[in-house]
Amino acid sequence: MVHSPEALVVRHTRRLPSPTGPAGEGAVAARQFDAALMSVGFKLSAGLLERLSGLSEGTVVDTAVRTLAAVREMVGDHVRHNVYFIDFPANVPDTFDFWMRCIAEALADDATRDRTLEQLSSGVVNLLTLPTYGNYRHTYAEMLAAHEELIAAAGDRMTVLHLGGALDDEVTSLYLALAGSATPLNADDLRDLGVLAGLCVHGPQPEAIPVRENRAVVNRARLEAGSDLLLDTVTDVLRLACALSDGDVTLQEPTCFRGLSRRVRRALMTGLDSVVAASEAKLADVHAHGEAFKRLGERLHPHEYPRLPYAAEVFAVARGEKRAPSFDARVEELLGMDDVTGAVQLLKSAPGKLFRSLDRLLRSAVGQEERDAVVAAAEEVAPLVSGRVVLSVREHLHNRTEGTRGRRVFVNRVGRAHVTDDTRAPVLPAERKRLIAALDAETRRRLPAVERLLVDPDVLDVALPLSGKATASGLGVLPRGSVSPVDGELLRFFVYWKQREHVTDYDLSAQLLDATYATVSWLSYTNLRNFEGEHSGDITDAPDGASEFINLRLGAVRSTFIVPQVNIYSGEGFEEAEESFFGFMLREAEQQGRPFEPRTVRMKSEMRGPGRVALPLAFRRGRDGRWHARWLHLYLKGMPSHNRVEGNRVTVATVLRAIMEREQLTIRHLTGLMADMGATVLPWDCDTVPEMPVTYIGLERPEGLHPDSRIITPENLRDLIPD
Repeated sequence: MVHSPEALVVRHTRRLPSPTGPAGEGAVAARQFDAALMSVGFKLSAGLLERLSGLSEGTVVDTAVRTLAAVREMVGDHVRHNVYFIDFPANVPDTFDFWMRCIAEALADDATRDRTLEQLSSGVVNLLTLPTYGNYRHTYAEMLAAHEELIAAAGDRMTVLHLGGALDDEVTSLYLALAGSATPLNADDLRDLGVLAGLCVHGPQPEAIPVRENRAVVNRARLEAGSDLLLDTVTDVLRLACALSDGDVTLQEPTCFRGLSRRVRRALMTGLDSVVAASEAKLADVHAHGEAFKRLGERLHPHEYPRLPYAAEVFAVARGEKRAPSFDARVEELLGMDDVTGAVQLLKSAPGKLFRSLDRLLRSAVGQEERDAVVAAAEEVAPLVSGRVVLSVREHLHNRTEGTRGRRVFVNRVGRAHVTDDTRAPVLPAERKRLIAALDAETRRRLPAVERLLVDPDVLDVALPLSGKATASGLGVLPRGSVSPVDGELLRFFVYWKQREHVTDYDLSAQLLDATYATVSWLSYTNLRNFEGEHSGDITDAPDGASEFINLRLGAVRSTFIVPQVNIYSGEGFEEAEESFFGFMLREAEQQGRPFEPRTVRMKSEMRGPGRVALPLAFRRGRDGRWHARWLHLYLKGMPSHNRVEGNRVTVATVLRAIMEREQLTIRHLTGLMADMGATVLPWDCDTVPEMPVTYIGLERPEGLHPDSRIITPENLRDLIPD
């Protein structure tokens, strides 16, 4: 992946930093650059085209080469997407006929005849032993020659690249936005933040870094530059140590700590000492990660620092030599004694924990007096709770309606999903309504005053990005639970992977379910074609990269749901492979073209999660016949090998039902609160661009808005979450 500062700005903001170079006659080269961009679904804004036209031809060409590399990678066009069946989606054979042909070809091959006959005599043939199965039978060039040019259509994606400011200003702005984000970042964004933090360590810094993982990445850059560290808990030091070892700063996975230099060891020990010296109560945090602190102590050599006694206490607690009762243990003790009021009073000193415990406290409360105490405490501390937690609890309460006893879906920070029966007692209506009203009032208090708000209607059902950890990075990717319209006649999924060391076989499949979540049919390597569409063929080894496709005619689909999935049949996991990504395209029936056409790509997302089955999103047909995508970003554990769509049917249906029946907090909720505050909310109309500054929320950044306008698109949706 391209990591240059300029590429980072393009990828995160869809702005190209203002190119610099000698003046000249660059108009022709700029138009050629624009045409090249349009071939992959991008375009220069009028302002950027004008800027490039005034520069020398060489400057424009150099800018074009760098930018094209970045945007081609964004859309997945930086690799060669071949297909097993050269004419796909035409002339895809019947699955059984295809397998019989592979067996016949194996029998005609002297090298494989005896082995194949032996398998036939046993009644079972392993497809992977057949020489013509699973590997490309033609070159990429031969495949391209077999397809006509793509016919342009009005519905083709066209992402506009806008003119940015100076490179240093754009890099600083992006750094401040990522470092100061109120919501956690995904792994790719954290990596990008690390690059930017190194570049900006001596420049402007955000007023606050509320997300601890972000702080760890920034602290690594500050430590390497010799700047002061941002530490206020012992866990901040542990996360920094993980960052220095290129480990997991989220602390979800154990980190193998590297040997550290004396300077770094002293800095970490000094940090621990100062935190505990300021408040010995911080030692209670050690218990949550006791084993990690033990392993870190082996690298830090605390005995070498007799003048840092408070730091030594951290490791004494981790080893069990010093007692430091944790806050959570004290809360549990009170609840164990049925002292809900006492637990509430204690939790008021930790407002975030109080909010996360509201459901349990209300269920544990006995009588109206205790329930009133819980709600009153929440109302009292609400101004001290982060906006992300306020909105998360609001969403939770919205889904805790009286009498609902269905299935609970748990999704951890890395997208692993688990569904179980919901056996909880309900939250009573009076307390639920009172809390929701208080949370909405608190959110309104924090939202900025907006006079005129322009909203693209297609963005209203996009879920608020309350966490970015399990949301994949890529192009056109929306937060989990978001709903977006799907307009087109042909829906085409694609997956690409490249193995790092071991033979790796990923299988792209699509499960079709009816309104009751029962399986209607599927497309996969075991069912290459049916009435609805075609599969491009099974590739079982990817040393140079491999692609698989599924083509669906939406008008012919007989189901209510379409659930694409990527199954790991064998080999490296999504996080182990050198590269792996999924996406989908939309086309009109007459467009023809290659199996992969970048300007028809609507979404391309990286697959880097745990588990052996990936569920990026699902498609649902509404009562009006229109299709909508619902974003999942989920990974199922699956089996160690031989995962197939047939074996996942029940699990996928169970997870899908739980996700579909849960209502997300969306942009519509925030725009409604802004309207309550007096904002004039208008649907975006590109034919009528206001002359005054506005706040705009949409899927794409429009041209022509006043330069002082505030613009919110999927790339910076996190900015909508109030502090």
